[in-house]
Amino acid sequence: MGPYEKIIRSYFDACSEGEDTDISAHFSEDATIFDTNHPPVMGKPEIGVFWLKIRSKWQNAKWFVHRVVEDGETAAIEWAMTGDSQGATFVIHGSEHYEFKNGLISEIRQYWTFDPSNPGGGLIRYPYGESGRLEDKSFD
Repeated sequence: MGPYEKIIRSYFDACSEGEDTDISAHFSEDATIFDTNHPPVMGKPEIGVFWLKIRSKWQNAKWFVHRVVEDGETAAIEWAMTGDSQGATFVIHGSEHYEFKNGLISEIRQYWTFDPSNPGGGLIRYPYGESGRLEDKSFD
C-alpha cells in the first residue's frame, strides 16, 4: 500500500464515521472537490461539513475503497458507497482522481453522475448541456 492509498483509506473511514474535523484533516487549506453531481466544494473546513451533510442525507452511508493506483503526486481510485433511502439499501460505484500537496489531498475530481431520487439505479449520462446544473443547493 502506497502513502496516498493510506491517506485515501483514512479519508473514506472519516467520511463514514468521523466528525467534520476528522474529514477535513486529510485536505490542504485550499483543497477543492469537483463533482458532476453538485457545485464545487472549496476549502478544508467546507469539505468536512459537506461530507457530514451527505452522510445525513443518505442514512447509514458508508464509503469503501476498492482500488487505488498511484502515480507521482496523483492517484486514481474506484470506490463504492452504501446507504439507505426510502427504506431500501442501495450501492453506488464511482471513480475519482486525486491530487496531493505536502502529503494532503489538494483536489478530487469525480466523473460520474447518479439520479438522487433513485440512488441504487446506477450511473446516468451527465447532462452537460443543462444550464444552471451546478447551481443546485440541495445539500444546504
